[in-house]
Amino acid sequence: MASTASDILVDVLVDWGVDTIFGMPGDGINGIVEALRRRQDEIRFIQVRHEEAAAFAACGYAKFTGRLGVCIATSGPGGLHLLNGLYDAKLDHQPVLAITGLQYHDLVGTYTQQDVELDKVFQDVALYNQRIMGAAHVRNIANLACRTALAHRGVSHITIPVDLQEQGIGADMRAPRNVKGHNTALFAPQLPVPSEAQTRRAVEILDAGKRVVILAGQGALRATDQLERLADKLGAVIVKALLGKAAVPDDSPFTTGQVGLLGTAPSQEALETCDTLLIAGSTFPYIEYYPKPGQARAIQIDIDAARIGLRYPVEAGLVGDCGLALDILTERVRRHEDRSFLKTAQAGKAEWMKLMEERGTRPDLPMKPQVVAWELGKRLSDTAIVACDSGTIATWWARQIPARRGQMHSLSGNLATMAPGVPYAIAAQLAHPGRQVIAYVGDGGFSMLMADFATAVKYKLPIKVIINNNNSLGQIKWEQIAMLGNPEYVCDLQPIDFAKVAEACGGKGFTVTDPKDCGAILDAALAHPGPVVVDCLVDTNEPPMPPKVQAKQALHFTEALARGTPDALKIAATVFKGRAREVI
Repeated sequence: MASTASDILVDVLVDWGVDTIFGMPGDGINGIVEALRRRQDEIRFIQVRHEEAAAFAACGYAKFTGRLGVCIATSGPGGLHLLNGLYDAKLDHQPVLAITGLQYHDLVGTYTQQDVELDKVFQDVALYNQRIMGAAHVRNIANLACRTALAHRGVSHITIPVDLQEQGIGADMRAPRNVKGHNTALFAPQLPVPSEAQTRRAVEILDAGKRVVILAGQGALRATDQLERLADKLGAVIVKALLGKAAVPDDSPFTTGQVGLLGTAPSQEALETCDTLLIAGSTFPYIEYYPKPGQARAIQIDIDAARIGLRYPVEAGLVGDCGLALDILTERVRRHEDRSFLKTAQAGKAEWMKLMEERGTRPDLPMKPQVVAWELGKRLSDTAIVACDSGTIATWWARQIPARRGQMHSLSGNLATMAPGVPYAIAAQLAHPGRQVIAYVGDGGFSMLMADFATAVKYKLPIKVIINNNNSLGQIKWEQIAMLGNPEYVCDLQPIDFAKVAEACGGKGFTVTDPKDCGAILDAALAHPGPVVVDCLVDTNEPPMPPKVQAKQALHFTEALARGTPDALKIAATVFKGRAREVI
């Protein structure tokens, strides 16, 4: 029986099926932490080493389960540390609830210690954002917070002054209109059917198309079969946004892989030559990689009507569940017998994969980062979950690690923040204890939150952290050089022996320096029953080449080398060695 405001909050969380909370204790949330201690048989508290990791883990939990992710932090700096992970959830549309503390209710706004009004701070990141005013307020607010986060796929935030957390039920004064028992934890998910008029319009456009591309995003992750059935009927090519990597397995005859700067040449060519574009559950943000306006007639499927036409002018907008909409289209469109567009794309994909294999099997020293990704990709189980980080690591993940049917893959898509790889993996392993879980990260991202490898050790989570260690902020380095034409500056990192860090945390550490040893060491790491770090020392001068090098990029690259980029000759030799097929 609930006796305090905090007990009511925990009751509501249990009603909503929450079984895991990520966070750190603190004096600003002592009342809630005590309520969680009393209910630890129903909700497990995963203690992290940094509140940012708690928010990332909550986002990752939502991504890999479809359920509500929850994080908690104390007042002032603890709550502020959540923000980066919560913006990751906001921009990738993940349901996350953040709970924070405030100072004593009658000291807020008086410049007392840690006096940060977090409800005001969280106004931009949270769809629903409220301050609890007393024990009688908790149930209504907490139910709305959970429901809003799930219904609108975003962040909810509730904050509670520390003294009110322990306010007794009998001590509160319920308002006359706040009648007990009028609130519920029921959630009814939306599965809207697209309108008939827009569906007919979409069918007309698809029937008229001769070179159809389907751009699959995060919203199509649970519509693999539907995507392939429609592509088969239309002779269409499926290209994938980063968050849609697992929407279709990479061995599907219909996909050419990723799009964009980290994508593949055949995917870019398909977008450049299509006459019809179906955007399925994606708002891929880089509009320069879409067909030119007027080139292709377009249709978009999205659960959110506000996002229809956000990136490309569309003639038909299907607002609703992606899988359901694809099923309806497949049933109604005519079969396209002309397969020439698809066959051209398949030939381009075969050529591209030969290039990826060549890059992934090079014996060069220093070891190429593609080798690590290639060797890892061959060893992943059919149900593996891969959490990638941001930076050059995302290029090798996108291209060199194929997604197989049954696997899950994700990264920070729209925020593209560094450091979520390990917290995502922790959340994934907690949610799916029987599955192989990989954090595929760079040295820059890992070092930001590497203390949370100790969290994996503490909770006996057998995650495998594979680090491409180039002792550099590699993505920034190449942006300085190729995007701006500037010499590389302040991107080199002080080396860290991450295998020793793993051992110091109580886990297992391996180091790879030679490509001929890479596969065997990965085998040993993947077979180890506990948490592991594999520190792969790779060539810092290996660039994440775009699918096609533009003339402007080549000019900037040359200018940057001439203006004094360190190791200019080594970089030039690395970049131009055997890369004629990637340059236009």
